[in-house]
Amino acid sequence: MPRGRPVRSQIRQNVVEILFFMKSGYAYEIYKVYREVFPKATMRVIYYHLKKGSSTGEFAVDRVVREKGDFSWGPEAEKIYYRLGEEAKPKVDERVREYFDKKEVKNG
Repeated sequence: MPRGRPVRSQIRQNVVEILFFMKSGYAYEIYKVYREVFPKATMRVIYYHLKKGSSTGEFAVDRVVREKGDFSWGPEAEKIYYRLGEEAKPKVDERVREYFDKKEVKNG
């Protein structure tokens, strides 16, 4: 048995499922959906898995947007948008599908 932490993560797989339906999104946007669909996770762990997934090829940076505004940390925020990478293997989780179907009905 190999030593160290396993490369596979259920949280990261859940983020893959969310991005499969979102196509592209930034960390806080993904976190808000995660919080609605799956058991509680911190925003910090979502950031960690997006970064880790980028190094494993499960996620890729889609674009980086700098937004001007009146934020508590200063006048500018940087949003990194992620999309699925080459190594992502979405299983199409029904909970996520239902969430986006309901959201579409409300908006549509």
